[in-house]
Amino acid sequence: MERTIFDADHEAFRGSVRAFVNRHVRPNIKEMQTSHAIPREVWIEAGRQGLLGLQVPVEYGGSDAGDYRYTAVLTEELARESAALASCFTIHLDVNAPYLTELTTAEQKERWLPGFCSGEILTSIGMTEPGGGSDLAALKTTAVASGDDWVLRGSKTFITNGYSSDLVIVAARTSPGRGAHGISLFGVESTTDGFSRGRKLDKVGQDESDTAELFFDDVRLDRSALIGELDRGFIHMMERLPQERLVCAVANIAHADQILRETIDYAKDRQAFGQSIGSFQHNKFLLAELVTKVDATQVYVDHAIALHTRGALSAIEAAKVKWWSAEVQNNVLDHCVQLWGGYGYMNEHRVARAWRDARVTKIWAGSNEIMKELIGRDLGL
Repeated sequence: MERTIFDADHEAFRGSVRAFVNRHVRPNIKEMQTSHAIPREVWIEAGRQGLLGLQVPVEYGGSDAGDYRYTAVLTEELARESAALASCFTIHLDVNAPYLTELTTAEQKERWLPGFCSGEILTSIGMTEPGGGSDLAALKTTAVASGDDWVLRGSKTFITNGYSSDLVIVAARTSPGRGAHGISLFGVESTTDGFSRGRKLDKVGQDESDTAELFFDDVRLDRSALIGELDRGFIHMMERLPQERLVCAVANIAHADQILRETIDYAKDRQAFGQSIGSFQHNKFLLAELVTKVDATQVYVDHAIALHTRGALSAIEAAKVKWWSAEVQNNVLDHCVQLWGGYGYMNEHRVARAWRDARVTKIWAGSNEIMKELIGRDLGL
């Protein structure tokens, strides 16, 4: 189905992103899968090509695109190559950019944003803890005032880019007993004493992504490490979660669409009982259903992108498009594995890796159950 939200400039940018993927990503995919990390030189090259600073002002090294559709194009092309690649890049350039451009002081911008755009400062965000995931208000990591400093204690887990990041945006409790109204955000540089990383976590999928545990053992931070307003960290996160959930939806449907296209080609070529497996009525009808489902979801996601570009995407609408796209993605890819048969269960084939990679999308950025809870509350239920 023809898409209508992009113009010639967006498509020209898409061509540049595809060239970047073909030249600098695809040749390194196997290495990334083995090492569970994106080589720093890939990040640096992305910085050289202006891909990391789409939401960063020009004076700090960004391109200040001023149009979220460019971020959507970049996300789509990365997700078509690798869902894990898309998650790593979007955590840095899409999820973290608003915190570092909208909430930071002039000094913090000067210190962090040029490296953020060049790929020399890779970022992650520390929300999730070992004892809790979706319930951000219940986090246990603390930052206690000590003279002119803060002392940070606690741990985070399931942190994308956690093993290689140079700067972590950490959510910590600064006012005990105040629940969601006692959380603040801090910028923790990886060279800070007391900061350490655990192992790279052994995940079911997302092989190219480095996902780690982070530990803060009496990490002393000066007052300049505070990001945004004291005790308003939870509000800062809630205000920016719609963009994070939207980018999940963008990646989800692009990922599913790519693997479905490859599956259709396979169904045309694969022979059984003297004919292509795609010609059997069951498979033909199934693929017709999947293509239509993907097309309909793409229209939905495109509408959300258009709303966000105008600054009109609500938290509830973001929750809807996030959970729906994840459900469709997982449903489509499960059928794709079935159509590939035994080959679909082999890691050497992209369909198998895509199937594994997709499962987490119903969990992260707020589980699908939490998304439905938010939607239900909005209905007055």
